[in-house]
Amino acid sequence: MTDTQIFEPEGRAIPYASEGDGPVRLVLVPEPGQDRALGVVAHYLAEEAGFHVVRIGFRDSSGDADGEASVSDRVADLTAVMDHLGFDHAWIGGHGFGGTVARAAVAAHSDRANGLLLLGVEDEDIPLAPVIPVLIVQGSDDEVTPPVNGERLQSTAPERASVKTLPGGHLFPLTHPVETAVIIEEYLDWD
Repeated sequence: MTDTQIFEPEGRAIPYASEGDGPVRLVLVPEPGQDRALGVVAHYLAEEAGFHVVRIGFRDSSGDADGEASVSDRVADLTAVMDHLGFDHAWIGGHGFGGTVARAAVAAHSDRANGLLLLGVEDEDIPLAPVIPVLIVQGSDDEVTPPVNGERLQSTAPERASVKTLPGGHLFPLTHPVETAVIIEEYLDWD
């Protein structure tokens, strides 16, 4: 697996891991505390599919006034790492709350997004950015981000949003990493 690096714009310590060097760029944000869940998926996509995958973790927000970085702060972290790596555009995605950050990033910076990848969908009122393709992968028995959330979101843009369901609960990227990666590879490869 790839070592985590720290990028420190304006004193914010943002962890990230970058692997692969292929033409398809994918930025992933994990569910907080679940960095491992996307590790095998990212490694497969980098090694087997030839993608350039960057996993962006959550900075320590103990220095923030309220102890928590907001979604917009996390979007700023994501775009700062993209800038640092020279990514003018990429597929942007995430798992659970990481997907909420990805959704907000694509909504705010649609010019930098080739598409949106959601691994489980939180029930948040963040509209999909216009025109951008969306891939939703979800666990059939997910109680944290229930499949109905993904289906509801897909129904707001059926012409460009696809839903794929795997067996398992919220940690399906950890319990079914290759299956998750293959769905992503097949969908993003047409882009």
